[in-house]
Amino acid sequence: MQWTPIGSEPVPPPLPPTGVDFTGDRSEFRKMVTKGAMLELVTFGFYRFWLVTDIRRHLWTHTAVDGDAAEYTGRAKELLIGFLFALAILVPIYLAYFLVGIEFERWQGFASTPLFISFYAFGQFAIFRARRYRLTRTVWRGVRFWMDGSGWAYSFRAMAWGLLVFLTLGLALPWRAAALERYKMRHTHYGDLRGDFEGNGWTFFKRGWWLWLLSPIAVLIFPLAPFFYAEFKAREWRWWLDGIRIGGVSLSSELPHNAFYGLYWKVIGWWMLLSMIFGAYIGGAIMLVSQLSGLSAEQVFEPGNGAKGIPMVVATVIGYFAAALAINIVMRVYLQRDLWAKVLETVEVHNIAAAADVRGSGELASALGEGFADGLDVAGF
Repeated sequence: MQWTPIGSEPVPPPLPPTGVDFTGDRSEFRKMVTKGAMLELVTFGFYRFWLVTDIRRHLWTHTAVDGDAAEYTGRAKELLIGFLFALAILVPIYLAYFLVGIEFERWQGFASTPLFISFYAFGQFAIFRARRYRLTRTVWRGVRFWMDGSGWAYSFRAMAWGLLVFLTLGLALPWRAAALERYKMRHTHYGDLRGDFEGNGWTFFKRGWWLWLLSPIAVLIFPLAPFFYAEFKAREWRWWLDGIRIGGVSLSSELPHNAFYGLYWKVIGWWMLLSMIFGAYIGGAIMLVSQLSGLSAEQVFEPGNGAKGIPMVVATVIGYFAAALAINIVMRVYLQRDLWAKVLETVEVHNIAAAADVRGSGELASALGEGFADGLDVAGF
């Protein structure tokens, strides 16, 4: 008789890595954000919370790992309530600074420094808490992601590293990114699996040190700036994905360094086209108001012709909001949907079997962090 000693059974070979599939329809997304922009215009911007929720739900539900799509369970009302709570905290700060500036006008310039530091701290707190909110509304295979950790501890780290980046003229940026991402990932969980981040600053620095050296040239020569920024973001995305760990699951990416060139240049092209259309619209509005009022183009803007210049002011405001919403549509299509799709097509998930037996854990987070992020204009998607 032949027998195999216990513990010496052959170990099955590891499963091959699985890709991430994105099946979202581009025209459907474009129609959704166009409709949302129109509703933002008529609701004075308050529809943004519903639009952001729709965008996330579209991206999440069309992203599948190992055949199973993610689910976004956040609600627009949560974002609206979180924004109103954050506004109740931020408005008194703005008002207090305004009153101090009136009372001590000669110290106003100095007073802007602590105000900037306070808002930077609030901004970093908002980034951490907004991420916590998005994770707790993300479900895959019936198990929810969640986060623990302190938003203020993250904010303190971000401020300390930000000071070091400033003192080193940006040289410490890779180490800052690694330290902050490590803190976020080590407080990230998928059910009872704990996250980690194995990327380090030196690896990031080696991938983009020459961009840091040549960045002053890119600032002075505009056509080079989009290439430099697109190059930096592609290298950052790949470095970030390669470092992510959730339990025994890891990610890798073969995102090419020139992956975003076309996206950023398309956005710039649309911005230039929309700027020319807006300029032509303003010129046409001036000519129309001049003909209807009997004033010359110069007289339309004179203080003494305020009543006759009201139509011009109205036309300018409408044109400005229309141009801003059109640019937002372009940015959402290219820098959210298309960038999302381009990144995911290069991602591979290793050892997905490690996430097969996961127990749910964690609690839902409030949307206050998202509210701060909206109020301070540091929100993500």
